[in-house]
Amino acid sequence: MKVQYRNETLEFEEVADETVTELATRCAERIGADVERVTLFFLPKPGFMKHPFPERKLSDFLTPATRIKLVGTPNAEIKKMDGQKPAQRRIPPAFSKPVKANKVRDWKKLSEERAYTFHAIEPLHYLPNPEKSRRYLERLANDPGIKATMRKHKFSVGLLTEMNPAEHTTHESKTLGLNRNRGEVIELRLRTDAYDGYRDYKVIRKTLCHELSHNVWGEHDRNFWDLTKQIEQEVERNDTLHGGHRLSNEEFYNPGDSYDDAEHADSGGWTGGDFVLGKSEDAPSEAGLTRREIIERAALTRLRKQQDVMDQLQKESEELSQLQKRGQEITDQLQKQTDQVQKPKPPPS
Repeated sequence: MKVQYRNETLEFEEVADETVTELATRCAERIGADVERVTLFFLPKPGFMKHPFPERKLSDFLTPATRIKLVGTPNAEIKKMDGQKPAQRRIPPAFSKPVKANKVRDWKKLSEERAYTFHAIEPLHYLPNPEKSRRYLERLANDPGIKATMRKHKFSVGLLTEMNPAEHTTHESKTLGLNRNRGEVIELRLRTDAYDGYRDYKVIRKTLCHELSHNVWGEHDRNFWDLTKQIEQEVERNDTLHGGHRLSNEEFYNPGDSYDDAEHADSGGWTGGDFVLGKSEDAPSEAGLTRREIIERAALTRLRKQQDVMDQLQKESEELSQLQKRGQEITDQLQKQTDQVQKPKPPPS
């Protein structure tokens, strides 16, 4: 059994009927960490798991395609961080001007950033140019404003991924983001509807602020909007890279794009169900399709929905016509009966 940890792959002997708890214990022992400080992520499902781990058997959900990621900090590193002191440097007498001391690394901040972060980042590999989407997601995860608010609110997100626009667009609205199970998975609508580009960085970052609020509040009530506004202000205040444009050399800069709360029809944070990366619950597989084929499929789906609506309207129109015809027949029959009643009787002979 292979488990990905940081930049290495750990090999584990497979044990019959092993549970998630037992695997987590073995992983913690391998890296020298407390089991309470490690998390496991099973891709594509069941997803993010942390202490206390379930007593669920691995054989219930593991497949040959399942990838396992381990997140955790060894006790030795934590001890080193706690005992680290700023190095005292002597200034050589040859310097006549004061020399600025090197900045001391903030180990507490680094430790928090490891804990309160996006533990896995995955694009949709069946869509065009997935590596560009990965760069976009990584820039969001490394945004100074986002990292600051993640630490402050102790937000931990299992998986940050993109969403397929074709699966989340209706005539009335389009979904810009989704948050599953209060941070287990966050999906963001990175791409334009035509799949020919990417939405503006600041628009998507604002969407991410919205979805992070769903880690705390599910419904779009006053509590939710107050927290969303607070997070947006925190992100802007800690934005040392000007919205990521400098970081990405304006790779994801789209001045014509905008964010509209009314457009963000995510129906609140949602819970339950299995999340499969790259496929909605009722959507057909699009693996291996080109951008043109994906767009054509999305267009056909919209046309089918439109045709269904037209067929329903036609059916209702025919039923109404039948009712009107039947109503006219009843009216004519009543009129005929009335005429017969009112017709004068002939005089007696």
